[in-house]
Amino acid sequence: MNLINIEGVTKTYGTTLLLDGVSLGVEEGERIGLVGRNGAGKSTLIRVLTQLESPDEGRVTHRGGLRVGVLQQEVTLPAGATVTEVVLGSRAEHEWAGDKRVRDILDGLLLTSLDTVVDDLSGGERRRVALAALLIGEHDVIVLDEPTNHLDIEAVDWLAGHLAEWRGSLIVVTHDRWFLDAVCTTTWEVADGSVHRYDGGYSVYVLAKAERSRVAAFTEARRQNLLKKELAWLRRGPPARTSKPQFRIDAANALIDDEPPARDELKMVEFATARLGKLVLELTEVGVRYGDKAVLHNVTWQLGPGDRIGVLGPNGAGKSTLLNLLADRLQPTSGSIKRGTTIRVATLEQEPVPVDPEARVLESVEEIAREISVPGKTMTAGQLLERFLFPSSRQWTRVGDLSGGEKRRLQVLRLLIAEPNVLLLDEPTNDLDIETLTALEDYLDGWPGSLVVVSHDRYFLERTCDRMLMVGGGTLRDLPGGVEQYVAVRRSAMAGATSQGVKPLRGGDSRTAKKELTKLERLITKLDTNEAKLHKEMAEKASDYAAIQELDAKLRMLKVERSAAETDWLTLAEELG
Repeated sequence: MNLINIEGVTKTYGTTLLLDGVSLGVEEGERIGLVGRNGAGKSTLIRVLTQLESPDEGRVTHRGGLRVGVLQQEVTLPAGATVTEVVLGSRAEHEWAGDKRVRDILDGLLLTSLDTVVDDLSGGERRRVALAALLIGEHDVIVLDEPTNHLDIEAVDWLAGHLAEWRGSLIVVTHDRWFLDAVCTTTWEVADGSVHRYDGGYSVYVLAKAERSRVAAFTEARRQNLLKKELAWLRRGPPARTSKPQFRIDAANALIDDEPPARDELKMVEFATARLGKLVLELTEVGVRYGDKAVLHNVTWQLGPGDRIGVLGPNGAGKSTLLNLLADRLQPTSGSIKRGTTIRVATLEQEPVPVDPEARVLESVEEIAREISVPGKTMTAGQLLERFLFPSSRQWTRVGDLSGGEKRRLQVLRLLIAEPNVLLLDEPTNDLDIETLTALEDYLDGWPGSLVVVSHDRYFLERTCDRMLMVGGGTLRDLPGGVEQYVAVRRSAMAGATSQGVKPLRGGDSRTAKKELTKLERLITKLDTNEAKLHKEMAEKASDYAAIQELDAKLRMLKVERSAAETDWLTLAEELG
C-alpha cells in the first residue's frame, strides 16, 4: 500500500498549468528523485504531495499516522531560538550525546556552536541547521528540496552515505546528478504538466529516456543528439553508474553504436594548439603568502592547450587564489607566471555580471558579438541562444523579466560569444537546471580551448574535465582517480591525524571553529570579488591619475585585510585537523 497517493491532481499558477491530471503514489521505502526544467513544477508537486498546498482539482491522501518531514528551499527558523532548540528540541544532553546517529549528523552538517542564536546565522548555516533537525527527527517520509545547496563535496558525500543507510521513503529535488545517482532508485520527470516515472537513478533515467525516445520515434534532432551523447558518456563511465538497471537496455545501447566519445581529445588539442600555441599558462616555483602563512608554496604547474582541469579543495584552501593567479588578477609573492601571447582569458564569476534590465536578451548578447566561430561552422547570436534554451519567442524578453536561472544562463552565453580561448569557471552550475547543464556540457565538448573548473558538482566536473587537481597545504596535487580519490584523500588525512595523536576539536569547540572558518571563507570570497572589481575599475580609469591613486590605496588596504583573513583561516584549519 502506498504511503502517499495523488489522483487526478491539477494545479495552475496564474495562466501557467504546472500539473495536469497527475496520478501517482509513493511506496514504502521508495527513493524518488525529481528532475525537470526550472519552473516546470517540481517544487509545486512536492508541496501538493506533502499537503502544504491544496490542488485545484483531484485529491491527495496520506496513510493514517504518516510522519512527513520537509526541507523547503526557503528555510524559516523560529526567531530567537538557539541551534540546540531547533535541532535537538527538548532532548536531554545525555540522551543525544550518547546517540551515535545524532552525533554523526551534528558533526556532518553543523558549522556552528549549539548555543548560537539562529538569527545570527547565514543563509547557508540556517539551511544546514534545518537539514540537521529534519534528519534527527522521526519520519516515515523525508522530502528534500535542493538539499545539497551550500554543501561542499565532502558534506554532499556524507549526506548521500547517511541517506543510503536510512530506511524510510525519500523524495528529493536537486540538480546534482551525482547525488541523484547515489541515493535514488526511482526518477520522476516533471514536464508539460505531466510526471513521467523511470526506474533507477539519474544514469538509468537517461538510458530509459533514450529508449522511450527511440520507441516513440522522437524527431527533435537537437535534443536527441544531446541525449545520445550523454548516454554514450554514461555507458562508457564507471560501471557503478548503470549497475543493475531495471529495464531492457539493448535498444538504448543500439542508439550509441556509432556515437563517438563526447570529445575527441587529440582533435581538440589540435584545435586548441592552433588557437593558443604551445604555451598557455606556466607557473614556476610560485608562492602566495598572506602574512606568515603560505597559501601556495613553490608550485610549478602548466596549463596546456586543450587541457580540461577540475580544481578541488575545501573552501579557503586556495582555489580562488589559483583562479586569480591564472586570470592575472593576483601577482605571486614569489616565482613567476608565463603567459602565452595569444591567450584570451574569460572568467565566469559566482555572482552575475550586471546587465541592463531594459535590454532584450538577443540585444544583450549581440552587443558583445553577432556570431561565434566553433570548429566546422559559424553560429549567430540567435542560434547560440537557441542552443542554450532561449527560443526565438524568448529572445526579445527584457533581461529584467528573466528568472534567476535564465540570468545565469545569459551570463554564460555572454562569456562564450566573446570567444575566449581560456575559460575559468567558478561554480558554473549555480542556478542552472539539468537541461541547461547538459546543453553547456555539449557546447564545451566542441569548444577548442583550455578549461579550468572550480565546482562542488561532481557530475559536471567528471563530465567536462579530463584531469582533477587538488589544492591544499600550499601545493597542487594531480588526482588520477578523480573526485573519488579526493574524497578518499581527505578522509585518510583526518584518520591519519587522529592516529598520530593529533586530537581534532570535538563537540561545541569543533562547531564554533567551523562557524568561524565559514565566516572567514565568506569574507575571503567577498574580498576576492572586491579586488576583481577594483582591478576592472583601474583598467577603465587608466588615464585618470588621481582616480588610480585612490583606487590603488583601496587595493592595498583590501590586500592587508585579506592577508589577515587568510592567516586566520589557515591557523584555524590546522587546529581542526
